[in-house]
Amino acid sequence: MTKNLDLDDIQGNIIRAYGKFGYPKARHFFLHVKTETDKHELNNELNKKARHFIRELRRYITTAHRWKPALGSGEAGSKNEEPDGNIERPEVTINVAFSWRGLQAMGLPTRTLSGMPPEFIDGMANRAYILGDVGKSDTSQWDDIWRNSITEKDKDVHILISMNVGIDRTTSTIYESKLNEQTKWLRELCLKSDGAVSILDGVGPDGLDYQEACANLATPESSSKEHFGYADGFGNPVFEGQYPVEIEKERVIGRGKYIPNDEGVLTWEPIATGEFLLGHPDEAQELPEAPMPSSFLRNGSFMAYRKLHQNTYTFDKYVSEKAKTYKEVYEIESEDIAKQTLSAKMVGRWRNGVPLIVAPTWEDLQEFVKKWAGKEQTPEYKQRLIDFTYAEDHYGEKCPVSAHIRRGNPRDMLDPAAYLGAKESENGSSLNKRRRILRRGLPYGVFEKEGSKKDDRDHGIIFIAICASLFRQFEFVQQQWMQYGMDFRSGNDTCPVIGNHDVQVSKHVIPAGKDSEKGPFIADGLPQFVETHGGEYFFIPSMTALRMIAMGSVDPTT
Repeated sequence: MTKNLDLDDIQGNIIRAYGKFGYPKARHFFLHVKTETDKHELNNELNKKARHFIRELRRYITTAHRWKPALGSGEAGSKNEEPDGNIERPEVTINVAFSWRGLQAMGLPTRTLSGMPPEFIDGMANRAYILGDVGKSDTSQWDDIWRNSITEKDKDVHILISMNVGIDRTTSTIYESKLNEQTKWLRELCLKSDGAVSILDGVGPDGLDYQEACANLATPESSSKEHFGYADGFGNPVFEGQYPVEIEKERVIGRGKYIPNDEGVLTWEPIATGEFLLGHPDEAQELPEAPMPSSFLRNGSFMAYRKLHQNTYTFDKYVSEKAKTYKEVYEIESEDIAKQTLSAKMVGRWRNGVPLIVAPTWEDLQEFVKKWAGKEQTPEYKQRLIDFTYAEDHYGEKCPVSAHIRRGNPRDMLDPAAYLGAKESENGSSLNKRRRILRRGLPYGVFEKEGSKKDDRDHGIIFIAICASLFRQFEFVQQQWMQYGMDFRSGNDTCPVIGNHDVQVSKHVIPAGKDSEKGPFIADGLPQFVETHGGEYFFIPSMTALRMIAMGSVDPTT
């Protein structure tokens, strides 16, 4: 039975991936809260003004309340987005989150602050050794705004305010003027705080006071591409209560947990709410430890915000050079086909988003594209892109076990039964269901044309992960699955796409297949394709917690 959530108490970016609901562009603002004393007393004038700022901001926060469907919209395909919705869709959504130091600056009691998870208290920069942010991703190489936040107390990033702007579906244009209007409003709201709250600059090489991100609007909405040229944004987890029951039944396929039902048949079910929303039972049927008051965390979540720079020229150059050898070894028709196949074996999908499990070879892909021509917007087509498992491909003959998307979500491949030779999984994703994250990011920077790509341009992905436990979910995936390869029988080889190759020498092994007379192909000497240029851990409070912050009424004795 679908869990009923208090949607009016939950911020909308937890429930919705805005990009999939017709909001292709975002602006992220990073704010600093000025304090008078080290104790952050609640009765000083600056704190009162900061709390007044939050009180005013709270009135405009976008909650998870169901919207009326937009004309021609529907992530679920033929069904409306939210058929029980009764409020108008905002032209611009607004959401807010706080770093641990931000909560401290807002005057939260020590008992509440000290009860927060250790990784959140540490902050992202202090977890660099866990996340693999070394070499070219070292914190000393981050954008000014993030380096200043580490070294200068008066430039700490305390608050993240995100705006996502919608698109007029009748004209296919973004409500740009509305976004600029809301930007002006936020700046004026900061000015009214008389210096208590200010927007920080230093974003990117131009030192702007906001980070902008936008999907590639030159491609269909359902297949927005990142800068390496791959359709992105597939398979976000579905959890209990996230959607109405009729929508959940469709969206959970390929996106939930893959587990045996009462008859022992593997089926897709929604993940427990508590894996993404605090104060609710998780997959262990437990409530996580929470600081006092317990109501402060309920209906909130944690966020990992990361700016990931993509070296587009290096990626294309490496794949092009290796494709020449790949073509000769496997006698492939052309270098272009070899290049597309090789890069797909690194990512786990073809450029159009079709997974290798569904179409392992170039010939299979052509058949798939021909079969589904003109049907790319149908629910059936979209389901083919996410409804698959890996247990049948135990040795990675279709999709290499170390491919990027297989590392990010192993689905059922970690089932011990599969390792023991079972033809299919017996336990499904039982060892994976507690490692899932909600991805809420978008690409940033200008999309380049073929033949004109450069590494030194400011472009990449604003990666946003939302989860109940930064340590158990985000950090585990980043460290154990992206930066190590033991679970994927790859030794210390990191992820071929986003892994740290700058310090750890890595390769990517592509099996030839048991029926092939050829040996595996070793894509060695992987260069650094992705670099971290900044980030922080944030807490996304509920509307109740936001009111408590604004009123200065966070009471740890209740």
